[in-house]
Amino acid sequence: MTERGETFTTRMKNMAWDALARVWDAFYALDSRLSAGAYEAWDALRRAWLAYDSFLQRFRVTGIKRFVVGLLDDGLSFALAIAFVLVAFAVPPFSGEGDVWNMRRQYAVTITDVNGEIVGRRGIRQNDAVPFSEIPQHLIKAVLATEDTRFYDHFGVDVIGTLRAAIANAQAKGVVQGGSSITQQLAKNLFLTPERSFRRKIHEAFLALWIEARLSKDEILKLYLERAYMGAGAHGVEAAAQFYFGRSVRDINLKQAAVLAGLFKAPTKFAPHLNPENAEKRATVVLYRMLKAGFISHGELMAARAQPLEVIKRDEQVPANYFLDYVYQETLDILKRHNLTQDFVVEVRSTLEPRIQKLAEDTVIAALEQEGKLYRARQGALVSMTPDGALKAIVGGRDYEKSQFNRATDALRQPGSAFKPFVYLAALMNGYKPLSRITDAPITIRGWTPQNYSRRYHGKVTLLQALTHSYNTVPVRLMTLIGRQTIIDVARRAGLKSRILPVPSMPLGSNEVTVLDLTTAYAAFANGGKRVSPYSVLEIRRPDGTLIYRRDKMEPRPKQTLPAGKVAQLNTMLANVVANGTARRAQLGFTPQAGKTGTTSSYRDAWFMGITGHLVTGVWFGNDNYTPTNKLTGGRLPAQTWQRFMDQALLGRKPLPLPGLPVSRQHLQVAQTRPGLTRPAAARPAARAQRKLAALDDAGGASLQALTDADILTPAAVRIVTPGARRERVRRLSTGGQQVRIVRPGNPRAARRKRRSGSVAGALRNVFGLFRVDNRRRQF
Repeated sequence: MTERGETFTTRMKNMAWDALARVWDAFYALDSRLSAGAYEAWDALRRAWLAYDSFLQRFRVTGIKRFVVGLLDDGLSFALAIAFVLVAFAVPPFSGEGDVWNMRRQYAVTITDVNGEIVGRRGIRQNDAVPFSEIPQHLIKAVLATEDTRFYDHFGVDVIGTLRAAIANAQAKGVVQGGSSITQQLAKNLFLTPERSFRRKIHEAFLALWIEARLSKDEILKLYLERAYMGAGAHGVEAAAQFYFGRSVRDINLKQAAVLAGLFKAPTKFAPHLNPENAEKRATVVLYRMLKAGFISHGELMAARAQPLEVIKRDEQVPANYFLDYVYQETLDILKRHNLTQDFVVEVRSTLEPRIQKLAEDTVIAALEQEGKLYRARQGALVSMTPDGALKAIVGGRDYEKSQFNRATDALRQPGSAFKPFVYLAALMNGYKPLSRITDAPITIRGWTPQNYSRRYHGKVTLLQALTHSYNTVPVRLMTLIGRQTIIDVARRAGLKSRILPVPSMPLGSNEVTVLDLTTAYAAFANGGKRVSPYSVLEIRRPDGTLIYRRDKMEPRPKQTLPAGKVAQLNTMLANVVANGTARRAQLGFTPQAGKTGTTSSYRDAWFMGITGHLVTGVWFGNDNYTPTNKLTGGRLPAQTWQRFMDQALLGRKPLPLPGLPVSRQHLQVAQTRPGLTRPAAARPAARAQRKLAALDDAGGASLQALTDADILTPAAVRIVTPGARRERVRRLSTGGQQVRIVRPGNPRAARRKRRSGSVAGALRNVFGLFRVDNRRRQF
């Protein structure tokens, strides 16, 4: 066993040594191969270098030739380095995908009134409807001679022209020539900002090459002539020709073409309507450049210089600026919503009625100038629309030139009691009636206790009484009974879009709204419960007359969101606010009307919202910095302003009924005395009037009895004589300095018996009797 073990151990040692020997041999073999390979590679490189050096010996130069070759070699090295930097800086500012030609393009909107008469423009002045073939050759030559004589010869960057301009500028020690080609200028106008930097110039050059690779020379020149800024808000030669000369670019003469060509360098400096002398001098420079380029003869130059420069005189003071701003923004929204974003030049027919708009502006401004200082109110706003939402007038402030902020559409203000109709409508929709009684007494919610304006309470009152005199505790108590969310839902269904927080003071109008938003919501009262959206755009057309948008075909009709019967009940209550409540200064007398005043805490805001069959109008007065007024309430200046505006705005219009408020005999009688209405023929006035009144009574007798003639005063400069009167009772009123004489029937007992003919009419008559002059309290 011992011998066998030793033999095994010896054998293993021998095997290990054999393996180690084989590894060692392999290592030496690898080392030998690597050493030989490295030597062979080095030898090959050395022999190649010697061969290359031997080859170059054939081209070796000395003396001046060696200096020139070295200079070129170094110049090439520097050129490559500069090219590398340029490529690094010339990263395109856009992807090159999509509609790249309109990336930074602005809209040009021409706005007309409801009759199609141009009233203003917004955006830029531009018209790209003129084909390139119809642009006069003398204009094209004037532009080429002035901006880029070698336009049709270079590849986008005029190297020769750039060097020539650089030399001329160096000699003059200032900028006397521009080095940018027309293509480079187009690249700047389309894609780049006006900044002056080396990086932008590099972008401009590379983008010029990019444009040249994609458009023909004529297409590039047409784009340049359409997009370049020409002063006075005009972009392009067609818009500039229309603005400065009152004619199409197709019809301009050589002198006018030279004036337009001269505008590319400095549009404001050489604008002919601002600086006619500079424009004349610049036109002369353009004409001489055309002569030097061989585009015109000397005789044509002299004839053009002799022509007088006639420029259209324009008054840039455009009325209805706040209205036009709204139309422009609505137009952009419509184009985006209907995927018409490729139409950048459009004509919009709006809902504007210039007479009503001017009347609104004059009325608000007159109110501020005459009484604004007394009440310490510096700003006012007004919105007037039809019951279907068509805007007719927007006044966003007293002076557009000083402040373009539109207080009618953008200013959020607390409406105060003008919000209360939504509370009462919610109550009516939840089982209450106008004559339902509720307690007017102190109420506290989480430590907050609202008070009436008079600081007095009246116990059990009807909803009609509470709204007429604008008691504060009643709507708050109603809120606790019907729920806050119920009121918010009703306001939303009426069309109010402003944020409404369910705070305890919500029924008193503590949430902020805009005049436009609140007026839109009141339109639901005038149209019987349909929620509308305010609009000012009727049609949109392209410059060639193609109709691309028509509201009555492409927008949904208003939906019925409120019960018509409850809206009619609310209107009878709001009519009593005007007849016997806080809004008596807003009485018209010749048409059914309803409305509500609003005053916020510390007298910061004063409102009046009123409706008629023709127009829904909201008026606000206050201060931009929220400072209190001098105890200005909604029943004073806002109601007076509303009355003055509506009295004139409705001239020539027949009275229309409101839901729950029909046209009465007295309305017709007063309306017939107003100017603008066609009176019955002289041969048969009584018969025709009697037929109309009889038909009216048959159609809506029950509603007519809801508010009798005696409940609506007539503050108009008229004399009404009722046929068959035995005695005359004369009341004189003063309205705007005019004496009013109203002659009423002399048999009041007969009139009372007639009014008692229906139980509903009698009940309402008794209720209205609570609010006669001797029982009225001042409440705002």
